[in-house]
Amino acid sequence: MGRTKKGRAVSGWLVVDKPAGLTSTAVVNKVKWALSALKAGHAGTLDPDATGVLAVALGEATKTIPYITDALKCYRFRVAFGAATDTDDASGQVIATSPLRPTDAQVEAALGAFRGQINQVPPQYSAVKVDGERAYDLAREGEQMDLAPRPLWVDSLTVLGRPDPDHVDLEMVCGKGGYVRSVARDLGAALGCLGHVAWLRRAWSGPFRADDGVTLDQIDAEAKTDALDARLLPLELGLQGLPEFPATPEGAARLQNGNPGQVIGHADWGTEGWASLQGQAIAVGHYRGGELHPTRVFNR
Repeated sequence: MGRTKKGRAVSGWLVVDKPAGLTSTAVVNKVKWALSALKAGHAGTLDPDATGVLAVALGEATKTIPYITDALKCYRFRVAFGAATDTDDASGQVIATSPLRPTDAQVEAALGAFRGQINQVPPQYSAVKVDGERAYDLAREGEQMDLAPRPLWVDSLTVLGRPDPDHVDLEMVCGKGGYVRSVARDLGAALGCLGHVAWLRRAWSGPFRADDGVTLDQIDAEAKTDALDARLLPLELGLQGLPEFPATPEGAARLQNGNPGQVIGHADWGTEGWASLQGQAIAVGHYRGGELHPTRVFNR
């Protein structure tokens, strides 16, 4: 006999303001325990030293994770000039130094090359797979890898402040797969002074804001209580970027069984959207001539 799963079939999103010093997986495990949830996952990894919004999906909301992962995200971070590290952040070992420091004008001029569609080489210490192994595991073993550049859309990259000649504070809004550590590393290289991330905070991710997030202390205090349940946000927030198609009663019944169902509304053939019944999402799929052809069905 198969092992019986333990936990509640709770669904929704919990926005956590992640502290420094914990992995994203550790935060997800804490949330899963506190809510006694059967299933949980997160929408976009944060480095252990990073803080800010970590959107944790529970139950049926995990089916909407790809749409949050693909959404724009905002990072605020400080670049430390004058040193490169093996991890491209302050936790790593210094591997090179430079006495040079850029002027404000030089920093501003260099940022233009990091906006729009760019190619970005991931850090050596990253989760990129190399021959089936994680790059960070190989890096810890002393292996130097030639990682392939990856495309990244940078919607904006602006200076927030210059606290001193050794640092600059930046804000970046970007698409899926951005490495802030790579931006710091490459900006330092472009300016000829070297650089790495001193601190990093994800301010928002899609519809979720760090300022609205719950802290780990609050999670501990409210674990296994209705108070923590009340903090859950509806799974529909994960579908915010897609058009909504209200389903007819007959269409809803078909969609809930995984079959194409009639919906109200109109869109171009093949448009991806979600079907709703009384405001609740019942399926995600593609619009085809008055019907939604489901690719994901929510068990509500």
